[in-house]
Amino acid sequence: MTRLLFRALLRGLALSLLLAPPAQAARLTVFAASSLTDAFTELGKAFDAQSGHITTFSFAGSQALRTQLEQGARADVYASANAAQFEPLVRAGLLDAGQGFVKNRLAIIAPRGTMAVTALGDLGRPGVKLVLADRNVPVGDLARRMLAAVGQSGAYGPDFAARSLKNVVSEEPNARQVALKVGLGEADAAVVYATDVTPALKPRVRVIALPSRFNQSAVYPLGVLTGAREGAAAQAFVKFVLSPAGQKILRRWGFQAP
Repeated sequence: MTRLLFRALLRGLALSLLLAPPAQAARLTVFAASSLTDAFTELGKAFDAQSGHITTFSFAGSQALRTQLEQGARADVYASANAAQFEPLVRAGLLDAGQGFVKNRLAIIAPRGTMAVTALGDLGRPGVKLVLADRNVPVGDLARRMLAAVGQSGAYGPDFAARSLKNVVSEEPNARQVALKVGLGEADAAVVYATDVTPALKPRVRVIALPSRFNQSAVYPLGVLTGAREGAAAQAFVKFVLSPAGQKILRRWGFQAP
């Protein structure tokens, strides 16, 4: 072996050692509601940089993630968009009790450049194409609660909720899919989380005023799976989410303190 080749091999070995994760690094799997996609992606990078761990996320509707966990999917941390998809896993012994870590609220969006929907009351007008998440999805449940609250107030007639639901042309499996429909101009309006109006989506949609008396909020719970393979790293991730640094990232993406 020539001296030149030997030196090249040594340089390659040194580089691989520098790039390799530390020996104590954990490979962490986090299941999280789709509305957390942007915030948790940034938060995960910050956590990995600080801890040396390697975090992988699976984002989907909270109800879909719950079903996967009930059917044996392996994960270390679960972050749900509501308690209804979280508590059954706690009762089944699959998940630690956990705690709320952020709060979210609803927003109505419409495609920019169209005027089919300009106010809340327009959701009940005949012919309007409205998109909601499925009723089993946390944001879909909140959207229906909001429509019911508006109907009960009589502000737009007692049948407002029924008229609005009659206008639903698509029920999506998660919040991001709902927002995407409007961003692509495939619907006149949708009800999403306020945090779904991301910087990437903002140029394509208008946000329509939703009076606070009708708005609905949800506290997101976070916990460690009892069967977590990386229990210590999972606890460290939860601690980071709750830390000032983690909460600052979440606020930057529009979430509120629980």
